[in-house]
Amino acid sequence: MSAPSPAYGLVCMTVGPEIHFRTITLTRYRALTPEAREAALLDLYAENISRVQGAADFCAARGIRLYRLSSSLFPMLDLAGDDTGGAVLDALAPQLLAAGQAFVNAGIRVLMHPEQFIVLNSDRPEVRAASAAALGSHARVLDGLGLPRSHWALLLLHGGKGGRAAELTAIIPDLPDGARLRLGLENDERAYGPAELLPVCEATGTPLVFDAHHHVVHDKLPDQEHPSVREWVLAARRTWQPPEWQVVHLSNGLEGPGDRRHSYLITQLPSAYADVPWIEVEAKGKEEAVGALMAQAATLNVT
Repeated sequence: MSAPSPAYGLVCMTVGPEIHFRTITLTRYRALTPEAREAALLDLYAENISRVQGAADFCAARGIRLYRLSSSLFPMLDLAGDDTGGAVLDALAPQLLAAGQAFVNAGIRVLMHPEQFIVLNSDRPEVRAASAAALGSHARVLDGLGLPRSHWALLLLHGGKGGRAAELTAIIPDLPDGARLRLGLENDERAYGPAELLPVCEATGTPLVFDAHHHVVHDKLPDQEHPSVREWVLAARRTWQPPEWQVVHLSNGLEGPGDRRHSYLITQLPSAYADVPWIEVEAKGKEEAVGALMAQAATLNVT
């Protein structure tokens, strides 16, 4: 009997023209009149919702069962003192829900990995407040898509400000349900290795998304076949309820295992990932990298 193939995940956009999203800069937005701002966001949000539905169709046609939604779909949604974005998104609620339903109908799991500037445990109160507001906006989008308030629809962050794991542990239980019940934490190359994040995850019921490439860079290991990679895959799995929902990240260094930059395709798939059910592919080749991995898995599973 062949082993079940993992679900390899596509991250946000495609190399080709199929999945791309529009945006607007803050400078451009602020140069508009209030009426023009509303019109601009209405046009942009509607177009991006349409493209989200197109992403569902793109993934379904290729058998891709995991998709990372862009966290930049709705610029100005969390702009302090300006609720134009929120009002526009409310007006488009039926369209947004239909886009989410397209993923659900196709059996595609949807995750989100917001921007690096979200630092819940910053030592600056204004950054903590802005980060909480931004995270709440992302949770609002996932709610609007009709996605469950669970780790199935993961809302993923890095650990944030280094040396403040205790502060992060204290903050997580106070997050609004829409964010807290979806929250996952990922180890990074600098501030938080898995050893620093695991106690936070265990104390707060937050799953750990293990990234082997980040681990290799952080700990200066020779490659992703180091025995500790498997140890951390299993340790991270214990933070997932149920374990079958475990997600890991997969990438290769551009010029070697210790290179932080991502390669175009995946040429080294760590053996430690052999039984991981959900693998997000972080490669510059996007859909080409995912397609190559899926083809390789199909070949290996031919009986």
